[in-house]
Amino acid sequence: MTGPINLTQDPHQGQTVRLAGEPLDRARAAMLLVHGRGANAEDILVLAGQLAQPGIAYLAPQAYGNAWYPNRFLDPIADNEPWLSSALSFVGNVFAQITNAGILPERIMLLGFSQGACLALEFAARNARRYGGVVG
Repeated sequence: MTGPINLTQDPHQGQTVRLAGEPLDRARAAMLLVHGRGANAEDILVLAGQLAQPGIAYLAPQAYGNAWYPNRFLDPIADNEPWLSSALSFVGNVFAQITNAGILPERIMLLGFSQGACLALEFAARNARRYGGVVG
C-alpha cells in the first residue's frame, strides 16, 4: 500500500472527490471513475477530458494512501478489511450523492482501472440494479 497505513475502521472516510465536466446539479448523466492502486483521482479524471461528453458530470473519489485495499483482490476478503468495506462504502456514498442530485442509477456509469476496476465491479455486483454502464 502506498503511503501510511490508516488503522481506523473506515480508512477512506473524509477523502476527497474530484469533479470535472458538467456541474452535478445540471448534469443529465454521470460517470463515477475509480482509480487504480498507486494512482489518484486526478490520474483517472484525465479520462473526463478524453471523453468530453456534454451534459456528463465526472466524479473521481480519492483512496486513502492511493490504494483501495492493501492486498490482492483474490486474497480472502478478511485480509483486505477494513479497507475493502470502507472503499465500497465510499463509492456508495459518491453514488448516493449523484442520485441525490436527481440523476437516476440507469444514467450513472461506473468505470474503474486496475484495482479500481475490481472495486467498481464488486460495487456493481453487490448493488445489482440497472446502471448506465459498468466498465472495468
